[in-house]
Amino acid sequence: MSELNSGLNSAAQNTQTKTSHLKSSVASLNHLNIKKVSLIFRALNHKLRQEILKFIEKNGKSSVTDIYIQLRMDQSVASQHLAILRRAGLLTTKREGKYVFYKLNTSKVEMINNMIVDLLK
Repeated sequence: MSELNSGLNSAAQNTQTKTSHLKSSVASLNHLNIKKVSLIFRALNHKLRQEILKFIEKNGKSSVTDIYIQLRMDQSVASQHLAILRRAGLLTTKREGKYVFYKLNTSKVEMINNMIVDLLK
């Protein structure tokens, strides 16, 4: 009888351990998703970055030079904002010779749009 109780207790402890690991995995996954979404919304929450995104969308692809000349800003400012947008996954880059061209990550933008629509329901 004591072996049966010992086996049941061991099984219960294993189940509790697995459950707590699963809960912590889900919590960390949710935390990671929240951090990613927060990074995206922080990137979008700036007038100049919104202008950069609109400019790139309008032109299909743009270099840093195209952006800072057309939007009348310092090259360093344009580069900093582009880095933020790229880290958030809103832009992709492609090197062509000595130039790096930025392009809108349409799949990410579409995902964000769907997320916002879902939140407003």
